[in-house]
Amino acid sequence: MHSFVVVIPARYQSSRLPGKPLLEIAGKPMIAHVIERAKESGAADIVVATDNAEIAKTVTALGTRVCMTRDDHASGTDRLAEVVIKEQLADDQIVVNLQGDEPLMPASLLEQVVGLLDNEPRASIATLSTAISDAEALKDPNVVKVVTANNGRALYFSRAPIPWDREGNSTEHVTTAQRHLGLYAYRADFLKRYNALPPSPLEQLEHLEQLRALQAGDWIQVAQATCLPGPGVDTFDDLIKVEAKLR
Repeated sequence: MHSFVVVIPARYQSSRLPGKPLLEIAGKPMIAHVIERAKESGAADIVVATDNAEIAKTVTALGTRVCMTRDDHASGTDRLAEVVIKEQLADDQIVVNLQGDEPLMPASLLEQVVGLLDNEPRASIATLSTAISDAEALKDPNVVKVVTANNGRALYFSRAPIPWDREGNSTEHVTTAQRHLGLYAYRADFLKRYNALPPSPLEQLEHLEQLRALQAGDWIQVAQATCLPGPGVDTFDDLIKVEAKLR
């Protein structure tokens, strides 16, 4: 498998949980657990991208490299693009975006998404999905849905319930709906280009950064995740759930 770099975007500002990466879970700051998941994946290098001095200090004390980034990025992908340019990464370098609030992301999924990109030379990005089995998740705008072609190329991502059953049959038995997981592998040359692309109308409408790439004509390869990741941390309740699992 192609060697890869893991970049962990870690913002201090969070509307629901300020200072999230530094919150303690099972005796360690959350960012320390995320770094451990990255190490378990066999990454050639790990960099935490942050705009906050306190996060940078904590990460440096953990022995992990930090790249200080601007504080006005619209998305995690924009932050990654700045890292790729600052670090002068080679165009063919594979870069994995592991969110700083995913302390339970299995290392095997990082390896899967790298392998997916490695095996599809036409793709600029690879990402994963899991089956949606209940109607509430399908309707939930916080659950991002993805539909793909038979070869796994993404056709569209949406917060709306897609695909939509025109006949109005019960959505309890949806077998084709897929939930998108926010774990990505990119080619560094794509991230350099992404940085120069203006935000797209679809991206601004749905508030989904991957739609900028899709609308620009880039290939996003999707596969079903080989296992289910643990919950990410968006709220205090999530924090308690994750702590219980880590303990």
